[in-house]
Amino acid sequence: MNYYSTNKQAPLASLKEAVIKGLAGDKGLYMPEQINTFTPEEIEGMKEMSFHEIAYRVARAFFGEDVEPDILKKIVEDTLSFDTPVVHVHDNIYSLELFHGPTLAFKDVGGRFMARLLGYFIEKEGKEEVNVLVATSGDTGSAVANGFLGVPGINVYVLYPTGKVSPIQECQFTTLGQNITALEIDGTFDDCQALVKAAFMDADLNAHMNLTSANSINVARFLPQSFYYFYAYAQLAAQGKADELIFCVPSGNFGNITAGLFGYWMGLPVKRFIAANNRNDIFLEYLQTGQYNPRPSVATIANAMDVGDPSNFARILDLFSQKGGDTYGNIKELISGYRYTDEQIADTMRYVYTTYGYLLDPHGACGYQALTDSGLAPEETGVFLETAHPAKFKDTVDTILDTDITIPEKLRAFMQGTKQSFPLSKEFGEFKTYLLSR
Repeated sequence: MNYYSTNKQAPLASLKEAVIKGLAGDKGLYMPEQINTFTPEEIEGMKEMSFHEIAYRVARAFFGEDVEPDILKKIVEDTLSFDTPVVHVHDNIYSLELFHGPTLAFKDVGGRFMARLLGYFIEKEGKEEVNVLVATSGDTGSAVANGFLGVPGINVYVLYPTGKVSPIQECQFTTLGQNITALEIDGTFDDCQALVKAAFMDADLNAHMNLTSANSINVARFLPQSFYYFYAYAQLAAQGKADELIFCVPSGNFGNITAGLFGYWMGLPVKRFIAANNRNDIFLEYLQTGQYNPRPSVATIANAMDVGDPSNFARILDLFSQKGGDTYGNIKELISGYRYTDEQIADTMRYVYTTYGYLLDPHGACGYQALTDSGLAPEETGVFLETAHPAKFKDTVDTILDTDITIPEKLRAFMQGTKQSFPLSKEFGEFKTYLLSR
């Protein structure tokens, strides 16, 4: 299958080219030329399948024309060593717990899948060394770094904003060494993302080294996140609770909800989506006004959502424009939005913990509250995505809830390492000089 750019000014690319390049030459994001669909009977049959089986079928719909079946199955098996359970919180509200992977965050699937797919292309083509640039507001860096750790022929550079990720998140990508380099940027996540995008467009850097991205701008990073939505549907369908399904997604760079929208376009029976924002509410403003006005992000306790110019908004526009007619109206019909301050997030965490005994992290709290505020009908089933283990934000969670939550062994292991990071300003010239020296 070929991939086109959302800006429509770059040549079509193969899957291999789209994965290795990351960003199209016209600065657009790659999109598949077609979205393969499942029949209602195929989707109904998923309620009898394991996570691995569902993921393989969805991966085959995306990548089956370009990757041999046995190789693709092996990539899926290597990616998934865990389940993603739907947990009943109360009434008709469920939590889709996406924090059971190696770094206890939802991006483990996309990070590990991309690492293995890129490694496959490098080995198959005998391509020289590839350098992965990834900007992170918290969980992306840890998921990508751990997914690519030790993969031959790939170097990873994780750019993160100094002082704006949690200490445990920072440990997960600054203590690894080997082929993982952490670059501590004096700025915001948006500054980090801007550096990555500028690097892709720089002729000198591209002549010096093969560059790609592992942010959700890369099709191999964000598309596998659709596995979650199909698996959640299957679990609820098995309980007879999936007829009127609503997904609420804590949203930062909008890769996760875009993956859910792809699932919807593939035939997954979702009634509607909700995008939950923190104070960085650019998408909510778009829903209210029809105007998209990116601006510098502001720091919040839900730091992984601190994004002022979400890249995947371009994909959302592209998806809905394919329907024809009123793109803005079509988006508003399927997606609603809410935004929450730090104080509101904290109030939600306290309420859910004391009332239902369920421990939310700040991002999941945005999802829960937006789902509640949307006003579920009795016949509807609401699922909010709990994107990371609360222990990844231990200081914040303990302060709000007056608790001392246990740090899982997976996280404690990272905390034993020594921080290794290289400080840089947010100026592209300094970043370019650094990369040219590598």
